[in-house]
Amino acid sequence: MTIKEALEKGTIMLKGENLDSPKLKARLLLQDILNKPRQYLIVHDTEKITETIAKKYFENILKVKLGTPIEHITHIKEFMKMNFYVDENVLIPRQDTEILVEEVMKIAKINHSKKILDLCTGSGAIGISIAKYMPEAEIIAIDISPKALMVAKKNAKINNVENQITFMKSDLFEQIKNIKFDIIVSNPPYIKKEEIKKLNKEVQKEPIIALDGGMDGLDFYRKIVKNSYLYLKYGGYLALEIGFDEREEVEKLIKNEKQYVNTYSKKDLYGNDRIVITKVGD
Repeated sequence: MTIKEALEKGTIMLKGENLDSPKLKARLLLQDILNKPRQYLIVHDTEKITETIAKKYFENILKVKLGTPIEHITHIKEFMKMNFYVDENVLIPRQDTEILVEEVMKIAKINHSKKILDLCTGSGAIGISIAKYMPEAEIIAIDISPKALMVAKKNAKINNVENQITFMKSDLFEQIKNIKFDIIVSNPPYIKKEEIKKLNKEVQKEPIIALDGGMDGLDFYRKIVKNSYLYLKYGGYLALEIGFDEREEVEKLIKNEKQYVNTYSKKDLYGNDRIVITKVGD
């Protein structure tokens, strides 16, 4: 079987499952198993692959067909033009979250902010991206999951920012003592409990701890909003990613705490509300 024949068969197998980008997924899986770039597959499409490689390739095609995220096989996800290692212990970074990172960096540059807290860090994508693009930043990244923290530490090394980030196992602010931050940023779990079972097969394979935001999806926002001002300097910012239908409720939680001012939101590339920003002030 040639590279071209394998790709065609793999694409056909994935097409029947109503998956996004079957052709792209088929190619990425073959790139991964051959450990070759996209250009190689194009130039050498008549090259034959071994039976062992073909067998492994179609096993991986079947896994994706049955709902395993391709990133759990290739263990690579690009985010903010950087490569991140991902596995079943962390939420796979989404392009939508880049809007949150870009807004935090914009705020940090305007206000000369250095001390940043990344709550619910998961793969570390947010904190690591900020550290990479802002070498002066000092970041504490927190997660309750030891396995997620192992992934985040690995990603900090991959992207050469391990000296800028302190990783800490903590249930939100539990282990934070006597530190005030310029910015607190978080992409917390925000899916409504009952909605999780309705998500597509790939998302359901991601860690439940990174998805479940409680009955109304707002459990983490209540805790974060209620406590963040205690850990922010005066004039410090709280930056949150939100579900597409949660802006009004999250803004209401912020309004109930008198310490926050100048709240605003921004939409993602699809026109959905995606982030809410507020600051501590009078």
